[in-house]
Amino acid sequence: MRGSGPLGRARLALLLMAAGAGARPRPTAPGDQPRSNVVLVACDSLDGRLTFFPGNQTVDLPSINFMKRHGTVFLNAYTNSPICCPSRAAMWSGLFTHLTESWNNFKGLDPDYVTWMDLMERHGYRAQKFGKLDFTSGHHSVSNRVEAWTRDVDFLLRQEGRPMVKLTGHKKHVRVMEKDWWNTDKAVNWIKEEAVNLTQPFILYLGLNLPHPYPSPYAGENFGSSTFLTSPYWLEKVNYEAIKIPKWSSLSEMHPVDYYSSYTKNCTGEFTKEEVRNIRAFYYAMCAETDAMLGEILSALRDTGVLGKTIIMFTADHGELAMEHRQFYKMSMYEGSSHVPLVVMGPGVREQQQIPNVVSLVDIYPTMLDIARIPVPQNLSGYSLIPLLHEKAESQASPRGPRPSWVLSEFHGCNVNSSMYMLRAGRWKYITYSDGSSVPPQLFDLTADPDELTNVAITFPVIVLSLDKVLRSIVNYPKVSSSVQEYNKQQFISWKQSLGHNYSSVIANLRWHQDWLKDQKKYENAIDKWLGK
Repeated sequence: MRGSGPLGRARLALLLMAAGAGARPRPTAPGDQPRSNVVLVACDSLDGRLTFFPGNQTVDLPSINFMKRHGTVFLNAYTNSPICCPSRAAMWSGLFTHLTESWNNFKGLDPDYVTWMDLMERHGYRAQKFGKLDFTSGHHSVSNRVEAWTRDVDFLLRQEGRPMVKLTGHKKHVRVMEKDWWNTDKAVNWIKEEAVNLTQPFILYLGLNLPHPYPSPYAGENFGSSTFLTSPYWLEKVNYEAIKIPKWSSLSEMHPVDYYSSYTKNCTGEFTKEEVRNIRAFYYAMCAETDAMLGEILSALRDTGVLGKTIIMFTADHGELAMEHRQFYKMSMYEGSSHVPLVVMGPGVREQQQIPNVVSLVDIYPTMLDIARIPVPQNLSGYSLIPLLHEKAESQASPRGPRPSWVLSEFHGCNVNSSMYMLRAGRWKYITYSDGSSVPPQLFDLTADPDELTNVAITFPVIVLSLDKVLRSIVNYPKVSSSVQEYNKQQFISWKQSLGHNYSSVIANLRWHQDWLKDQKKYENAIDKWLGK
């Protein structure tokens, strides 16, 4: 049921903006106009399929819809690694994950790594960041990194609380995720008090935690984030009738890596349709709250008169499965997890354009440099989006020639017991694991099977071989997988040694403690056996 309650300031501002958005100036030639300001709003865990039909029927997202009407939406944008830090490391470096070696949430870029924002600042932009960054090493919980390091150990332990929903507040409770609103307010105030007075172009970044699930302290001392929390105000923005209940394979029919993921995410138990529908509804409501924060930024740009001089981008580090394929969270190459939103509006960007080309987050780096008219390094994994946004022939705009017809995503972290690699090309999505032979690959025809329910790898062996050849030309993935395995083992050994006599107590009380404490000696022996290999 869509709400007819208070529109709120953000909604009213959008209605005002719609009346004047068409008056934005258009550049005639790059050198004839001042460089555009840039605003990047990057949220956490928003399924990119919600930005176009039919996903956009499930929840009211007026700010994203406004950007689509006055800009461009990418229909096939992907994360380069479906987990927070590695994905963000790719976005801020312009390099694939096997090049940044951001193997898990603990290992990202060095703190002094030169990002696109650093280069823009050096070339005359005023740079400002607010909110979640999460692309450098050393962050996230001990549980998160230990689970990643030990994924090759021969045991199976639940690492998360059971996914659940929680309703808070009342029908006028708008600011549920207070930290995100606080950062949004800071960004709005900066636009109104500082950006408006600048004589130089600016680059503003706002990082949001939503719609990432909330922590679940009920799960014990060391807990994960498996709670989908919202208020009635946001839940009214959801169209319950449009919520699709995903089909699940039986546990015995699941791909072995999917089963491991589902089990460690505490999703192999029984769930009623009502539970699944509520989890998805609450998630969509959290997306609606995220959208409202984007609306505040758009309103501030409009109110200060700089909207027409500013390129705005909205994206996310990865998606959210929301119980598709019997999983929540990300750490998967299925569409719900790997498909991200990418919406762009501003000077020179064609309005009401839908771009079907496959793109990914590494494309942000060269795009930012293109906007700032900074020479783009030739060693980047990504390609500028500007030719697509301006409808120019890419071979004319880039000395590297046209962008590839594929995108690459890879994952090496927790909740998955194998390195995995995804190549999306045309209608096909190819997923392979580890050394390419020890775990069966997956192939999905996204045109015929958009829900990715039927693995057709055996049916189309020629396609599999062809896509695998392309993948191996990009990355020697068996070698990378082996390197990650060695890294995991060495990191765990160092961590274990640092704990000394406290090791047994510490490892028993990580997020998996509810299972671990049932047979502590068994699991310690499994780790010792792994270390002895």
